[in-house]
Amino acid sequence: MQARHKSMKAFGENLADANEQLKIINNSNGFPHFDEKFEIVGEGPLRAGKVEILQVNVGKMCNQVCKHCHVDAGPDRKEIMTKETMQYCLDVLANNDIPTVDLTGGAPEMNPNFKWFVDKIKKLNKHVIVRSNLTILETNGYADYAEFMANHKVEIVSSLPYYKKSFTDRQRGDGVFDKSIAVIKRLNELGYGKEETGLIFNLVYNPVGAFLPPSQEELERDYKRELRDNFGIVFNNLYTITNMPISRYLDYLLQSGNYESYMQKLVDAFNPAAAIGVMCKFTLSVGWNGRLFDCDFNQMLELGLIDDAPKHIKDYNASLIEGRRIVTGQHCYGCTAGSGSSCGGATT
Repeated sequence: MQARHKSMKAFGENLADANEQLKIINNSNGFPHFDEKFEIVGEGPLRAGKVEILQVNVGKMCNQVCKHCHVDAGPDRKEIMTKETMQYCLDVLANNDIPTVDLTGGAPEMNPNFKWFVDKIKKLNKHVIVRSNLTILETNGYADYAEFMANHKVEIVSSLPYYKKSFTDRQRGDGVFDKSIAVIKRLNELGYGKEETGLIFNLVYNPVGAFLPPSQEELERDYKRELRDNFGIVFNNLYTITNMPISRYLDYLLQSGNYESYMQKLVDAFNPAAAIGVMCKFTLSVGWNGRLFDCDFNQMLELGLIDDAPKHIKDYNASLIEGRRIVTGQHCYGCTAGSGSSCGGATT
């Protein structure tokens, strides 16, 4: 699969359409439906609990075009959350006990109101997580963003597919590894990754290929050793996240002839313990346009909340949000395989 410089949407590819993806993903190919597997857990239908994390996608614009991206983000994407929609989010946060806000993209920093939004959230005494691709922090116009986040005690979570250059550049683009290492060094200088500062910096591992992540605990030890010994850098935690068969990664699986075997791996590795801890139980996803979803993956597949639940953040109602049935599909096997997968890494 050759490196991309634009999103699938920019090229008008079929898989840029969520319905086209769903036709492939929900064609069971003889696999049991996810709901049938989840029933084995004994909890009945998958239902949400209290919202602990409001995960907000502030736009699909990004300075990178990563091969595994389930958002199909890129420089050409124009979908950006408006200040008005951000204010709806702030109203919900001000009136509900939701302790954490998780900002995603694209590159969330590229939203023109990013700093304003973070500042307002922090004034509500919420914990803020920013999912940064690192390289944006050395791009013209964003040189002071790292210091801004440090001053606001923002937790930074960043993908680094591997501690070796070739693997990372293969997935995220030529030169990304070196740029990422340079930014991490700068973050370390600001205090990120050092336990005594309280500035949390976590890394994310996504497999480069059609396989499941290895042990998170063991891989974290390897990452910490290799990055410390070779580059003198530190971080707090490593999260292993399973690549979801969505968007560009789905395209990769189909082009490489690995789709059915990868889905078989996910189904065979179904873990009831991981299923109990899936993130959609305590996370609510907000799209760039304010639409509500059970998770970030459902958002990209345009699978909104179940019929009787609010559809937009401006209509947020905790009594209708909590306890709702979660919309599922075959892609949900990605979060329940092996040790489980969530935006916070393994779930077991």
